[in-house]
Amino acid sequence: MKKICVVGAGAIGGYLAVKLAQMGHEVSVVIRGANLQAVRENGMKLVMEDGTQHVAKLHATDRIADLPVQDIVILGMKAHQVAAVAAEIPNLLGPESIVVTAQNGVPWWYFHKHGGQYQGRRVEAVDPGGIVSSHIDVERVIGCIIYPACEIVAPGVIQHIEGNRFTLGELDGSSTPRIKALADILREAGFKAPIASDIRSEIWIKLWGNLSFNPISALTHATLVDICEFAPSRELVARMMREGQAIGEKLGVNFKVTLDKRIAGAAAVGKHKTSMLQDIEAGRPIELEALVGTVIEMGQITDTPTPNIEAVYALAALLARTVKEQSGSLRIQSPSRA
Repeated sequence: MKKICVVGAGAIGGYLAVKLAQMGHEVSVVIRGANLQAVRENGMKLVMEDGTQHVAKLHATDRIADLPVQDIVILGMKAHQVAAVAAEIPNLLGPESIVVTAQNGVPWWYFHKHGGQYQGRRVEAVDPGGIVSSHIDVERVIGCIIYPACEIVAPGVIQHIEGNRFTLGELDGSSTPRIKALADILREAGFKAPIASDIRSEIWIKLWGNLSFNPISALTHATLVDICEFAPSRELVARMMREGQAIGEKLGVNFKVTLDKRIAGAAAVGKHKTSMLQDIEAGRPIELEALVGTVIEMGQITDTPTPNIEAVYALAALLARTVKEQSGSLRIQSPSRA
């Protein structure tokens, strides 16, 4: 059994933590506020898509320094939160410890072990001033792409909506004993854990939709299927995705599905609120830099125009600033529920 720490056990991190703890691993979670109190008192509850419930007793703390060395550290927080804890992560690492980056969007390590003309370049939007890369040794990192949809429905309670796939990849595309062992651990816990030989192309397939659907949903309060079925918003999504594809292809990314198929896949998810819309409704900071700002930055790096992406980014950034300045949230509510 392994010592596993999930730093930032929100919806996805909590899902991982409960399932891994059920397999007998010694799981710790770093969380704050009402979630911390709830997990300490009652454990973390996971309500699955089919209604089954699981409760795991976890070691919960809001101080990384209180935890011992771990075998596996899963960074489960949102991308904009990694910089704030980067300097503390080495406290959790022994000689063989690995760090699994489970964030949406472009990761801070994107150009590390890239092998192309941009090898070693920093992505400022998610690694401001190099604070993340200077504290987390890239040699320890295994990339992870998140596909499940989950929500925190109450303090310490995770609702699983759909999906159980976490795609893994070594940054240089190699197949190593450590990534095979990690995949086995996740599979034993009930997850799909394919190992990608080109993790960056896998990142872009998800990012391709996220860079458009997330900010548009935050601005319009529409679900995925609503955005896809409304012709003007669908066309805006397509224009943003075309700009993103042009950038990705300049970086050597292989887009294995067509644009229309990617949009159809999002529509098939149905009346699902994106994570960015959930954050606006809850008054939380949004993942704008990881999902959109990084793409604009990569457009500048590759000399690729991104007018549609930049326009939507500007609007979403202003919305995020307004919500923060007002210490508020924004939700469309029917009169019967008001």
